[in-house]
Amino acid sequence: MKYVLILTLALFSCEKETKTCNCGIVQSDNVQDYSIVIRNECSNNNKTFFLSEGDWMNSHVGNRQCITDVKSW
Repeated sequence: MKYVLILTLALFSCEKETKTCNCGIVQSDNVQDYSIVIRNECSNNNKTFFLSEGDWMNSHVGNRQCITDVKSW
């Protein structure tokens, strides 16, 4: 029983916490090409993303936005 407990603790202690930094605050938007600039909340880097019209309409400057098809920037 003691070995099972030790093995269980060892397995859980080896798990790494993987934080995906794909979210940030919308800094600006552009209606001509439906793009937004997001400042990454982990790295503070800015990146421009081109969205569909519907997604762009729901992305407001100052709001938190996550982009799902990138890990980080």
